[in-house]
Amino acid sequence: MLLSTKTNRSWTEFQHYWELLQVLVSRNLKVRYRGSILGVYWSLLNPLLMTGVYTAIFGTAFAAYYGNSLLNYVLAVFTGLVVINFFSACTTQALWSVVSNGALLNKISLPTSVFPTSMVAANVFQFIVGVLPLLVIMTLINSRSLLNVLVLFLPLISLALVCLGIGLLTSSLFVFFRDLPYFYELTVFVLWLSSPIFYPAAIVPASVRSFLILNPLLPVIESIRQITLSGMHPDFHLIAQALLTGIIFWAIGFSCFRAWRHSFMDLL
Repeated sequence: MLLSTKTNRSWTEFQHYWELLQVLVSRNLKVRYRGSILGVYWSLLNPLLMTGVYTAIFGTAFAAYYGNSLLNYVLAVFTGLVVINFFSACTTQALWSVVSNGALLNKISLPTSVFPTSMVAANVFQFIVGVLPLLVIMTLINSRSLLNVLVLFLPLISLALVCLGIGLLTSSLFVFFRDLPYFYELTVFVLWLSSPIFYPAAIVPASVRSFLILNPLLPVIESIRQITLSGMHPDFHLIAQALLTGIIFWAIGFSCFRAWRHSFMDLL
């Protein structure tokens, strides 16, 4: 009887959380694209433009690392850019989410974690509508395999977990340290430079390459590129690395958020 009561309570709490998450995601998207013509498809504009810029500058020099194919370089740059842009948008928006809703939290009892989660979820929806169809088409053309298309979702899930974990961590830290956004801008810039986006990982010196394993986006980018561009069967070792990275970062972020959330109200 007691177990049944706990199960019903947990289910009710989950339903409440899910409904609140849907409301916040819808609000985020409506506010972000109110009056916009292209809506969520604006998320494609930046990576497409930057891909063109990088191709014009570095395409000829780095095409040799992509089978002497300029097209492969273009696709590799595009996949890297959509990953780093997604990460930057998710985590930066999540960082502000708890503090910016402090007035609301002081009036109404709400699950605090729903705010950074809603930011990540809104960007996931935008990614699914805007970028994902292009990645699926690229994968089908290059691999001609439905297996690759299905497996493509695994590193993308890992990317979402990394973003959610870091979003939970930074949103909770920002409650205590209000200078965090300035430091985080530098952190994102370092991650961007240390991710093989416009350059191939092969040109990184061996002495520096060992430090790249600290970059949580590296296994995600390499796994997505292997699945979409190589034309070969998925490398499950790379996929496992990406998933493990996502789980670790989510666990760290969730644990820290849960441990610190009881002190939030005194500072909001």
